[in-house]
Order: sequence, then C-alpha cells, then structure tokens
Amino acid sequence: MKYNYFLLLFVFLSVHVMNSQIEFENQATALGINVATGNTYLGNGVSFYDFDNDGWDDITLTTADTDEVRFFKNINGSFVEQNFSLPFLNYETKSVTWVDFDNDGDSDLFVTSETVGNKLIENLGNMTFQDISATSGIATNNMSTYGASWGDYNNDGFLDVFLSNRTFVVPNKLYKNEGGGSFTDVTLQAGIDQTALFSFCSAFLDINNDGLQDIYVSNDKLNFKNKLYKNNGDGTFDDISVSSGTDIGIDAMSVTVGDYNTDGYFDIYVTNSQGGNHLLRNNGDETFTNVANATGTEANSVCWGAVFFDADNNMDLDLYVSSEFDGSFGDFLPAAFYQNNGNTTFLLNNSCFPGDTRESYSNAVGDIDNDGLMDLVVTNRDDKDVFLWKNNTIIDSNWIKLNLTGTLSNRDAIGTRIEISINGEKQYGYTHCGEGYLSQNSKVEHFGLSDHTIIDYIKLTWQSGLVENFFNVQSNQTLNITEGTTLGLEGVSEDKFYMYPNPSNGILNIHSSTGIQQVDIYNLLGQHVMKYTEVNNNQIDISQLKVGQYYVSVTSGNSVSTKKLIKR
Repeated sequence: MKYNYFLLLFVFLSVHVMNSQIEFENQATALGINVATGNTYLGNGVSFYDFDNDGWDDITLTTADTDEVRFFKNINGSFVEQNFSLPFLNYETKSVTWVDFDNDGDSDLFVTSETVGNKLIENLGNMTFQDISATSGIATNNMSTYGASWGDYNNDGFLDVFLSNRTFVVPNKLYKNEGGGSFTDVTLQAGIDQTALFSFCSAFLDINNDGLQDIYVSNDKLNFKNKLYKNNGDGTFDDISVSSGTDIGIDAMSVTVGDYNTDGYFDIYVTNSQGGNHLLRNNGDETFTNVANATGTEANSVCWGAVFFDADNNMDLDLYVSSEFDGSFGDFLPAAFYQNNGNTTFLLNNSCFPGDTRESYSNAVGDIDNDGLMDLVVTNRDDKDVFLWKNNTIIDSNWIKLNLTGTLSNRDAIGTRIEISINGEKQYGYTHCGEGYLSQNSKVEHFGLSDHTIIDYIKLTWQSGLVENFFNVQSNQTLNITEGTTLGLEGVSEDKFYMYPNPSNGILNIHSSTGIQQVDIYNLLGQHVMKYTEVNNNQIDISQLKVGQYYVSVTSGNSVSTKKLIKR
C-alpha cells in the first residue's frame, strides 16, 4: 500500500514538473504593445509577420470603426508603433495579410473588411505604399470579407487569393494573379461554389502530397457545411467535401493546418461555437476522420482562432485555441492550451498561460526575440488590450528555423512542403499566407529538435516542383534558403515571358515583349533536354518530351527567365 502511494506521488510530481516546463507570460505592456483593437463584433485580426524583411517578426493589428490599422515594428525584441501614412484605413477592418503578390522582394498589404471594400496596397519599396485596389481587378465593393488566404493554385509563380465572405449575398471568391498587379475573378471557371456560404476563413493546403494546392473553407452556419476543394492541376477544382468526410455542419470559425501526428499528411483543426471543435485527421487517401474527442482537443467553449506550434521544442506540435469566454461562465473554457503528449493525444494545460481570461478571437505565432522559442499574440474584444505571450520556457532543447525565398516558385515560397529527419524521426511543415481565424503567422518556419544538435536532412519540395535536400544541418540557427541553390538557379528572373497551355501535351506557345533568342528546357535534375535557337510563330513542339515536370528557360534581350512546365 505504501509502495503504491509513493508510486502515485512520483507519477503526479513527474507530470507536474513536465507540465510546468512550458511557461508563458503576457508582456504586452513591457514590450510596447499595450493597445486594444476596440470592441469589434466577432473580433479583429492579427499578423505576426516580418513586414520590412529585417529578420524580426513584427505585429500588425486590425481595428474597430474610426481607428486605423496599427503597425508595430520589432526592434531587437521590443515594439515601436509605425506610421506608414495610410490614413484611409480608418474603418472597421477584419484581417490583414502581408504578401509579395508581385514578386519584387518587398511585402505588400491586403486588408479585408465587412463594412467597406477590401484594399490591395502595393509596397513601392522602403515601406512606402500606394492603394491599387481600384485597378487590381479585385472587387472594391463591400463583400463582407473576413479571411483572405493566398496560394499559387495554378503553379505559375504568382500568389492568388481566396476570399471568405460572411454574407448570404456574395459567394466566396477566387482571384487569379495575372502578374503586373492585375487579378481576374476565376471563381466560376475554377469550380468554386457560387452559393453564398457565410464563410469565415479558408486555407490553402496539399491534402494528398501531389504538389497542388487544395482549399478548405470554414462556414459559419449549421446548414452551410464546410467545403474541401481538390485541385485538379488544370486550373479547376472538384468539390470533394462529402467523399472526404470534411463536410461538417457546425458554426465553423477557424481553419488551422498542421501534421499533429507526424505521418506526412496535413491535418485540419476547425473551431466551433457549439458541439465541440473538430480535429480532422488526414487518412492519406483523401479522406479525413474527426478525432477531436479521441485526442482530447474538443474544447467545451465558443472558440475562434487556433494555431499549431511546438511550444517546448520537443519535436511535436502543441495547440493553442482562443475562446470568447473568460472562464467565469459555467464550465465553458477560456482559451485552451493543448500540450502534445507525443502519442497522438493532448493534455489541456492552461496553467502555462496565467491570466488568459479575456474574450479572445484571433491569434498568431512568431518569435519576439529570435531565441527559437515561439511566442503568441492574441487580440481581445471589449476594448481590452491584446495579449503578447512571451515564451519563457526553460529548456535545453534545440531548434531550427527556415526562411525560404522562391525563384521559380512565388517569392514568398508559399506552398512549400518541408520534411526534416533526425535518426529516422520525421517532422513535416507547410508554408501558408493567411491561416487560422483572421490571422497570419510568421513567415519563418520553426521546428523543435529536442536534444539533437544535427539534422540528418532537410527536404524542401517547392511549389514549382523542384525538390532540394540539405544534409547535416546544425541546430539553433535561422537558415535562409533560396530556391534553386543546389542547381544554381537562385539568380533567375521572373515574368519576362509567358507560355500556354500549361500543362501542355504538344505545341507550347511562348511570348516575350523583348523577343525570343533561345529556349532551353531542363528536367528537375537540372539536365538539359531540349534547345531551340529559332522559335517560329512563337511556338515550339514539346510532344517528344516524356510526361513530367520541366523548367523552360527563355533568353530574351539581356536576361534569362525560367518558368515551370508540366508535360501531359
């Protein structure tokens, strides 16, 4: 009996010590973010993104009516508010996303609203901006847009945008990026539902690892079930919501993506206002199973934003969920922090976030001081200040962060699949631009490494289809990787020519405003397979190529430009 007592005591203390290792402290005031976003209905969005490319994650907040969007620059781990001379953003805004839509190397701004039309604001360099909404092709009338998710659905190297409209009048919209600051509404021809679905958010992800970006959408009302669109690779999508088991009918808020069980397939977490949240486990065969109850992540509350991240660098993803309850009403949870047990289950461990009892909506993850421990920013309603949760966990675990730049792919490297391996144990990541509830996480991808100091390999599958491997990588660093480094392609320029159809099975049309001097085609290994020194009628015959993916390089004027080609 005495032995059992001491055994139980030992287990209890061991669990307590394990749980107490993760520790967050709200340092919003101390670090310069002692501000509120107002009392906006259903909350305001947040971006924890390095908007000026100086290597430090900055914070951007949307706000209530009559208030301007607020920008906070991270200066060595503390924040100073900036004035970017954008006084026209002085109305109720929902989400704010930094995105390099024109691949020029600086971050542009996209802002949504449910009271005024959306805004596309171009960064002219050095953080000076101009509003190009009226000429962009994106509708400027009020569509009641909440979330905006960016991805390259047609693999042309330019980021397209999916708008989630929470209204019974306007359906969701997919805009194709044509380059040059121009977008085209392709909702109908792409196969996106033309019914207004009262949608909150969406996310681009690759559900079957085929290199094509699919789209999942959360709809707010029970009678509007969630949607999963499978990318066909030809500019169209199939609605596989029913066959995939993702057509859940709940008051769905967030779409949060992560591989919580490290099986190589990305799972989806959906928050809910009643009946519990859903964790949709990807079964690897284009079907999903709700395992929220089995994993312990249902959350009895009314939940909004959610984010997967490795809080203690122990090589598995934990989960933070925002709630509109403050903990004083019945048994409804305030925010919930789910610590990954490492066996596909989670432990609710809210003691890691002391005082986390405000009505919260949006959250995003970033690294305040570049110490390899990921921090959180959370927006609160009722005119309460935001939370800035500094990760003070005391651990000896290691980490790696990856800052990716596309060349053949979009410059932000959105849609890149990341695989890292240590002694056969793997982790997987995927780059997003706009994910969760009205949120944008850090561009830099983070992985915990436990006590390992060397990564056996990092495998990057870029959106262009290029696959690169990096071996014996040292821990505890931010690794800056430009696409094509291993093939010497990092200096290629973009958008100097266009070609169609792509995919193609025969005649390929190629056009350049400065003339075409030579066309070279390479396979994914960088091997030269075809060469054309004369291009008649702007056409070349590629029928002899084997089915697969290639790179087409066009010499035009004094430059060489390269794009991806799919041969059917």
